[in-house]
Amino acid sequence: MDLLRTPDDRFDDLAGFPLAPRWVEVANPDGGAAIRVATYAAGPEDAPAVLMLHGEPTWSYLYRHVVDAVVGAGLRAVAVDMVGFGRSDKPAATADHSYARHVAWMTEVVAALDLRDVVLLGQDWGGLIGLRLVAAEPERYAGVVASNTGLPTGDHDMPAVWWQFRKAVEKASEPGRVLDVGRLVASGCARGLADADRAAYDAPFPDETFKAGPRAMPLLVPTRPDDPETERNRAAWESLGRYEKPFLVAFADSDPITGAMGPVLRGHVPGAAGREHPTITDAGHFLQEDAGAELGRVVGAFASGLPH
Repeated sequence: MDLLRTPDDRFDDLAGFPLAPRWVEVANPDGGAAIRVATYAAGPEDAPAVLMLHGEPTWSYLYRHVVDAVVGAGLRAVAVDMVGFGRSDKPAATADHSYARHVAWMTEVVAALDLRDVVLLGQDWGGLIGLRLVAAEPERYAGVVASNTGLPTGDHDMPAVWWQFRKAVEKASEPGRVLDVGRLVASGCARGLADADRAAYDAPFPDETFKAGPRAMPLLVPTRPDDPETERNRAAWESLGRYEKPFLVAFADSDPITGAMGPVLRGHVPGAAGREHPTITDAGHFLQEDAGAELGRVVGAFASGLPH
């Protein structure tokens, strides 16, 4: 596995994201050099923690407004850049990425950070991966906030808009073409995205060779019942069907990709029953950009009210 590392100066002077990374190493499944993963933390070290996992094609910059609100509530915020994204090392081939590998890598990161009694906040792939983590180690998590995410098994078709997104990424992956990461993020925002913020999402990728992760992830979503990860996701659904700890569903009102999953999660997870689940208004798929402070207040209030 060839690993690429984005130069540090690509992340200089990012507006509103002063956090310095703490590095964690995870195993290279090919037996080569360890993979370096960027993690970030803010807030009191002894406070209850919220683990924030991003998705495709973003990185922890996405959570900057959420982090501020969560820390403002007296909690600790922890964010992680997925392998292939943000400041983390980037396997150079799309074939280096698999759903199972990303779950294994995040499992290693959580163990290395010794996160316990933590609240998971997962959006997009942050939920596809994060819900698997919760299902495997429910004792580690005090609660869950699922936000614009799901856990597909391939038993039901993905929305047409998601197929359009996947085809756009596939087309942009053809030789000589450019995958415009900043534009992809902007397309998932209901309130628009400033040029400086677009640049921040482009920062991890100095050129096209660094973009195997963003190119690979749409291809890894289970879309058929015989997908390699279908059985594991079905097993995770079964585990979540027994998860009685607090589970909050905080979806945006304008996300055509994951909107249908909100009621499914609310109805399936016992810990979601009898709870008021907020809808974040005037927000799209990347609701952290559209309404990060509001989402952060929701998460902060939820996490602060849990027994720790």
